[in-house]
Amino acid sequence: MQSKTAENILNKMKNGLVVSCQASGDSPFNSPEGVTMFAKAAMMGGAAGIRSEGFAKTKMIQASVNLPIIGLIKSEFEDGYVRITGTFNDVEKLIEAGSDIIAIDGTFRIREGLTGAQFITAVKSKYDCIIMADIAEYEEGLACIKTGADCLSTTLSGYTPETENLKSKGPDLDLLKELSAVSDIPVFAEGRINTPADAAMMIKSGAWAVVAGTAITRPNVITEWYVKAIDGVAKK
Repeated sequence: MQSKTAENILNKMKNGLVVSCQASGDSPFNSPEGVTMFAKAAMMGGAAGIRSEGFAKTKMIQASVNLPIIGLIKSEFEDGYVRITGTFNDVEKLIEAGSDIIAIDGTFRIREGLTGAQFITAVKSKYDCIIMADIAEYEEGLACIKTGADCLSTTLSGYTPETENLKSKGPDLDLLKELSAVSDIPVFAEGRINTPADAAMMIKSGAWAVVAGTAITRPNVITEWYVKAIDGVAKK
């Protein structure tokens, strides 16, 4: 059963937009100050929450905006695929940074000798925190519900070896519908939600809230979309 605190925080985001304020590599926004500007702009636009990566960035965002903060730390599995908050040390750092919710990789892949669902159980036994399970497949979502996650997100659909074929497609509407139909905890829609119409479709299909990042906070990627579209016409 969810705590009253978890219920209150999740209710603040219901039917809302969570903006993923992340930057990496040589992005000019790849600093705590850079992503915090994104978070402030998102709040001005009516965002219901912020998703943030990294200790220093999450800490600055938490101190700068009055919205629920979903914190995570990215790393990689041995095969090079992304891992979300995969160690106990990651969890401790995100708690220290003031995260309201901690996103944890809920896939069946092994970390700390545990699957995602098992790791969530271990985290819940060690720390007083609210957990969002980032999953890629239906069975992973069911497992995380049973082992104590406070909410789910379809974040990793398309970003695991088993689901990589979905990466070039749009949002995973089928996964959202399947989980929303059986879950007794909120299911967030995330992943390749690149237009307002996509976001509205996910809410209509049962999403508790929508998480969008690239289409809002990756201006270099958005610029590439426009350039490719123009090139595709100009070169014909």
